[in-house]
Amino acid sequence: MKLAVINKKQYRMMNNRVQLGLVAILAILSVVFGQVLIAFWGAEAMPDGSTGNFNLNLLGVILAVMVCTVLVRVNRNKPLFFEVYYVWQVKQLQNKIFKKLAAIQSAAKDDNQDALIILLFYYQSLAMVYELDDNTLTMSKVNAELEQVQNQIDSLNLGITADDFDESLLGKF
Repeated sequence: MKLAVINKKQYRMMNNRVQLGLVAILAILSVVFGQVLIAFWGAEAMPDGSTGNFNLNLLGVILAVMVCTVLVRVNRNKPLFFEVYYVWQVKQLQNKIFKKLAAIQSAAKDDNQDALIILLFYYQSLAMVYELDDNTLTMSKVNAELEQVQNQIDSLNLGITADDFDESLLGKF
């Protein structure tokens, strides 16, 4: 995966819209599906006020989640959602790298070129995502780690960039 230049303003606007839209759709459809299921298969209220329709309400929520999932899958490749979906993919990839980070960092100390490529991509992608999400609290640490990796690459006279990263490199660690 290559790191793309993302328009922060457009990303933030679309990310907020997508999140708000999904929450609204989930809430509305959960209630609607729950009420429809209760209307067809629900139990009458008992004297203590309990209806025993929890399972039907839960099924309504599950159906609403399924509808939201389908909506995301259908719309994820549309140009309007490019930034949101791309950043989501980058975050998933960062999570995969983070799970193997200790082994990758250990290999990088031994000047393993694949480990250095992964770390370079990882820290550059973290900096990009943190900037997009306005997460400035840990930005200095990420920049320091990125500078350390870049200095190691330069000292070894390696001509590698984050564009050299491929997800298959993670299989080596």
